[in-house]
Amino acid sequence: MTRDDLKRLIQGPFATVPTAFDDGMKLDLAVMADRTRWWVAQGLVAGKAVIKVAAAMGEGPDLGDDEWPHLLRTVVNASGGKAAIVCGLKTKDTLHTIEDARKAQDLGAIGVQIDLPIFHHPTQDDIVRYFTDISDAIDIGIVLYNTYWFGVPSITAESVHRLAGAEHLVAIKWSAPPDGDYDDMRLFADQVNVIDNANQAVRCHENGGRGYINNTMNAYPAHDLALWELLEARRYDEAQALWDRVNAPLAAFIEKAGTRSGGYRVNKAMMAIMGLPMGVPRPPTLPLDAGEMAELRELMEGFGWPLA
Repeated sequence: MTRDDLKRLIQGPFATVPTAFDDGMKLDLAVMADRTRWWVAQGLVAGKAVIKVAAAMGEGPDLGDDEWPHLLRTVVNASGGKAAIVCGLKTKDTLHTIEDARKAQDLGAIGVQIDLPIFHHPTQDDIVRYFTDISDAIDIGIVLYNTYWFGVPSITAESVHRLAGAEHLVAIKWSAPPDGDYDDMRLFADQVNVIDNANQAVRCHENGGRGYINNTMNAYPAHDLALWELLEARRYDEAQALWDRVNAPLAAFIEKAGTRSGGYRVNKAMMAIMGLPMGVPRPPTLPLDAGEMAELRELMEGFGWPLA
């Protein structure tokens, strides 16, 4: 596919979906297939949204190299060709990342999310070479994940411009470091689809962005599809009000829950409360306890969502 084709597919709200595990904490591919069919039925289809599997929020770092391909194949097959599936890849060197990206391509993903090469302490030149080499080796899209918080420099607008010739670099999952300027995205929003990763979906869209990441997407897609419609209609005040009504209290709960255990355990808890359990997270992350589940349920009831 061309860059324009891929940009039309890799945009909108991103559902970073959890990975289903059974009682023995093994992959539960039957449940994963069932949930994928549900997500598609709820409207997470190509052109409107992205389903992202095996990323950090989806417990991708907990999956072995023999597991994530089975997970990806299951989601792709269960989607029936109706969804835009992007696969998160673990941080590796250029050669092994290309191997994984080609594997994801062969399994039916339309794109891969790739971190900055954090373990290589990269310069801007290294970052440009890394993504250029990967782009030249594959035919699907790349979502560059600007993971500066792991101690590497944030990608600069100049480096993004240098990647203009990387045909398959079509999106950047964007947030800015404390000493940076979020609005720098305006300098490259016409080149790549900027996907907000800073809980600033409205600001991102106003700056020319083309999507955002949200914790709510996998549990109640209708919320984010409605939010995206408001953004696309440039009804920004209404979009911000909807975001604040749900995401502000949810973010406060997630921060509080994070003092007991980290990870993305709230995402699976939300699915369970919606009547769509996906098992518990793998250790060391703990599932929510009974008190936390009750508090989260009360919060979600307040949103007016159709709980189980």
